[in-house]
Amino acid sequence: MTFSFAVVVIGRARYTGGMKERWKEAARELLINPLAWASYAAWIAVWLAVSAVFGRPEAGFPSLADGILFAWLLCWMYCLLDEMIPARAYDASLALLTGLTAAALWWIPAGTTPILLILLATQFTNRLSAPWLALTLVVINLFFAGVMIGPWDVNRESALLTLLGMAGFQLFAVMVMTYANKAERMADDLKSVNARLLATRSLLSETARDQERLRLSRELHDVAGHKVTALKLNLRGLARRLDDEAAAEVDKATALADELLQDLRSVVRHLRETEGIDLAESLHELGRPFPRPQLAIEIDEHIRVPRADQAEAMLRMVQEALTNAARHGPADVLRVRLQRGGERLVLTIDDDGRLSGEVRPGNGLTGMQERLAELDGSLELGRSDLGGLKLTASLPLELH
Repeated sequence: MTFSFAVVVIGRARYTGGMKERWKEAARELLINPLAWASYAAWIAVWLAVSAVFGRPEAGFPSLADGILFAWLLCWMYCLLDEMIPARAYDASLALLTGLTAAALWWIPAGTTPILLILLATQFTNRLSAPWLALTLVVINLFFAGVMIGPWDVNRESALLTLLGMAGFQLFAVMVMTYANKAERMADDLKSVNARLLATRSLLSETARDQERLRLSRELHDVAGHKVTALKLNLRGLARRLDDEAAAEVDKATALADELLQDLRSVVRHLRETEGIDLAESLHELGRPFPRPQLAIEIDEHIRVPRADQAEAMLRMVQEALTNAARHGPADVLRVRLQRGGERLVLTIDDDGRLSGEVRPGNGLTGMQERLAELDGSLELGRSDLGGLKLTASLPLELH
């Protein structure tokens, strides 16, 4: 029962995301996380059964079995950090773990050794697609059957029963991991949708404020300004029909009306200058649901996005970069910089994740390129000096 409990808890470890810390926190996670310790308990059950601790003084320490099992444990702990290490390194460690499992089955004919196969199946679930996973499990179980009939010298009936039992536990482990990974992806998708809704709400609020500023500036210019100008003309006409003392009082009122008109023009000019959308709050809302990566936002002073469609395109671009950095990086920090470059707005996004191989846009980034192209903009992809992906978007600053 030790190994079945271990498989269930390991699946939940993936679900709760206990192993998603960066290298700085990896040691702490591996040493004190109770979910990871479940797999260690399963390994200890195997080691104690084959070591010199209980009733096998002739085995000595260290023996060949000890060497294989401790090497297996180190490789297993490295595989538990799959979210923190490069894909090639994980593949190499998984291949080594498979080889060590095969060696353990061949050289350690003990009833607890097949527990390693169940643990190995959980790692295969994380890496292989369904057809390849099924083929891999068939191959390793055929190997196990050959080991039992050959080096272990088990009769065919007992080997068949043992194989069926282990295959059942492996299938159970695979199903637990599959549903745990599916739940984790759904949680990430829900988190992304929630972030998008929060950012869209903030963007709509900012757009409404911008439209209200525009309406107010027009009202002040067209209505209040027109009436104050008419008032000035009427006061000047009245002053010409009055005596000097009364005309002087009217001139004072005319001067006040003129000052009021200048103030109105100043207010209208200020509203026009602040016209546009401030993306800062929307970007903060976008990054708030994500514990990792953290958004580091730098926006030049007085920079505002002229149009709502431009603001939405930039917001969606940051969202796509945030999702990619969280899933495929993984990154700790995502830098977002919005600045003016001549007569264009320049949005630069880069992260400190791991980028291996050639930079190729997926469906999300391709969609961003098409969206920006419709707005007379462009998108450039490159490698960040922080180690991750760098995106540079450019949009026209002037209103059309």
